[in-house]
Amino acid sequence: MSEDGPAPLPAHRKRNGPRAPQWLRPAILYVLLAVAAYQLSGWLFHNLRGFLGLLFLAWLLSITLEPVVDRLERYGLRRGAATGLVLFGLLAFAVGFVALFGTLLAEQLGQLLKALPDALTAVTEWANRVFDTNFTTGPELLRLTPETVRDLVQRFTPGVLGVVSSVVGVVFQAMTMLLFVFYMSAEGPAMRRTISSWFPARQQRVISTVWEISVEKAGGYVVSRLILGAISAVGTGIFLMIIGVPYWLPLALWTGIVSQFVPTLGTYLAIALPAIIAAANQPIDGLWVVLFGTAYQQVENYVLHPRITSKTVSIHPAVAFGSVIVGASLFGAIGALVSVPVVAVLQALVETYGRRYELVVDTVDTGDTGDSDDAAPGPEPGDR
Repeated sequence: MSEDGPAPLPAHRKRNGPRAPQWLRPAILYVLLAVAAYQLSGWLFHNLRGFLGLLFLAWLLSITLEPVVDRLERYGLRRGAATGLVLFGLLAFAVGFVALFGTLLAEQLGQLLKALPDALTAVTEWANRVFDTNFTTGPELLRLTPETVRDLVQRFTPGVLGVVSSVVGVVFQAMTMLLFVFYMSAEGPAMRRTISSWFPARQQRVISTVWEISVEKAGGYVVSRLILGAISAVGTGIFLMIIGVPYWLPLALWTGIVSQFVPTLGTYLAIALPAIIAAANQPIDGLWVVLFGTAYQQVENYVLHPRITSKTVSIHPAVAFGSVIVGASLFGAIGALVSVPVVAVLQALVETYGRRYELVVDTVDTGDTGDSDDAAPGPEPGDR
């Protein structure tokens, strides 16, 4: 070895030092882009949540109308004209209902809101007297005092300008949704062809299948619930009129809507309010309302529901209830309304494209270990 020591390093290695891996800079860039995309999508979702919910509600209503529009189109009517005719029919029905029952509904609803605290107090006092309980009664039952009522009136009763702006806002949102509904329904096949043209042939078949399942399951779910809700509301209203329960119209509408569009708890909430109002007026009437609700629920479960919802999917009550909670937390009331149809579509897609396997059944030990050569081979996993 030379006395001068080891040979010096090349100059370029002294200047540069150890070099970083080539994948490090692209990886850092991708991570930063992913973080930026996540922040941007979160900001857009937060600011456009109301519009996205309105748009999704319009899509849900459009696919609900699509079977009727398709049938009118097969009869020779142009698709745009068929969509306009269906929407005009719905608007005419809404205007006719308001013209016939609007005044009565407003009067009974106002009287119901005023009578509800006294009705709850009367029912609570009856329960304390009969079952020897000690529930709170009086104004403390709903924590309503003159001061709180005055504050609520000042908070939720705006001036003339506030009322006009609220009405204009509601009308604008309704017109916007109807416009989206019209274009989504009238241009439904064209929209599907446009979206499918962006993908290869194999993906086009998948998109077509998903579209058909969405129209069939989500639209069928909404239509079936509307029909069941209408039957429930009419039946309940007639029964409440016969036994002389006041405020029968808002109570009937409450029963029809809540029983069909609130999963799991809706059946009990729907009949609880009419029973409380009836019991406050006449205790025996509350019992009759409960008996009617129980009997009608059996008829709906075993006669009406299987026939009307034969083409829709069956959703587990726990899954439906959880979907409503998630939808309400993301999109508010609109999310709670459309969450169950979305879950119906997802479940139908899983059933269409998912694969199930036969369960492995445990055999009873008969002394045969199954290790002999002449034992018959069992089925392979995945054999149907």
